[in-house]
Amino acid sequence: MPDIADRLKNVAVSASVAMTQKARDLTARGVDVVGLSTGEPDFPTPEHAIEAAYAAARAGDTRYPPTDGTPALRAAIQRKFLRDNELHYEINQILTAGGAKQIIFNAMMATLNPGDEVVIPTPSWISYADIVKFAGGTPVPVACREENGFKPLPADVDAAITTKTKWLLLNYPSNPTGSVATRDELLALGEVMLRHPQVWVLTDDIYEHLLYDDVTFWTLAQVEPRLRERVLTVNGVSKAYSMTGWRLGFCGGPLPLITAMSNVNTQNSGGVTTLTQAAAVAVLDGPQDLLTARAAIYRERRDYVLARLAEIPGLHCHRPQGAFYLFVNMAALIGKTSAGGRAIHSDTDFVLALIEEQHVVTVQGAAYGMSPYFRLSYATSMERLQTGCDRIAAFCAGCQ
Repeated sequence: MPDIADRLKNVAVSASVAMTQKARDLTARGVDVVGLSTGEPDFPTPEHAIEAAYAAARAGDTRYPPTDGTPALRAAIQRKFLRDNELHYEINQILTAGGAKQIIFNAMMATLNPGDEVVIPTPSWISYADIVKFAGGTPVPVACREENGFKPLPADVDAAITTKTKWLLLNYPSNPTGSVATRDELLALGEVMLRHPQVWVLTDDIYEHLLYDDVTFWTLAQVEPRLRERVLTVNGVSKAYSMTGWRLGFCGGPLPLITAMSNVNTQNSGGVTTLTQAAAVAVLDGPQDLLTARAAIYRERRDYVLARLAEIPGLHCHRPQGAFYLFVNMAALIGKTSAGGRAIHSDTDFVLALIEEQHVVTVQGAAYGMSPYFRLSYATSMERLQTGCDRIAAFCAGCQ
């Protein structure tokens, strides 16, 4: 049998995907599983998006789409950036792809040469480091400690940048911690990046509209215009509008970078399906009040789970102000043994025992680059969260 490409040797299957598959496998066997591993909204896609896709299909809009996005969609994205972020991009500075992940993939493939480094504040979304590796680059993690709100210190970012650094990746609100950068914090990072003109900056803003506690969202190109020609602002419709299965990500950035990314896109996929593009126009230009209403429901869920976790000996949790995740510290349980007899030497041991003994699916912090933690998604019903919290409490009580 021919060999598999070397580029895949250091690229692992996403731990969140693996844990979600465990949940599906257990469910298929008839087990009552509480799945808290998936970063997927449980709300339906807005009806006006579905109607727009249906109307497009009925009108015969089923041909090959433009690779960069239809004129109508790119114009809607242009309006979104101006409305929400005070950013004006020309139409040719806007690009679409099959999800924000593909946008990031295309950016790395378009810019990285072997040996180039990408600075990634950590804990971070699982796929960042693997996408960098796939593109031939080297991920450089910068530890973001819990006592700093899981946000990077500017001095630490500065120290991580070398002559080989090509990118800094930022993600606010953050997956997995839910941390949100203030305007002043972004300005401080901007001052660092102004000293390193050879480095691009990617801001992954996919959780932009999931904010709590009267927090304001800011993005780097907005607060530091002097960096505009080096910042790629990435977003999409999946999280805010519950359109994960529609697969539509988009970005705005400097024209040379967008042109290079478009070239990659023409080779690895082509344009996003026309029906998705029509649906995306509808949600971006349509009523936005659903965003506030859904964020309020997420906030209620966050507050409930935080209160429940605070009652469980051995666990404590940073209070996130965005996204729909809790990054839970379980250090006090290291060295204990579960009721089922599993020795807990790591957060991976913890989440595997939790699945096996209580059928609650979470993701180990090690997958995001920081232990001993586990990530819990509260993007599910209050009833399932109650059951999940009951089972987590029972599991921890059984650890001796």
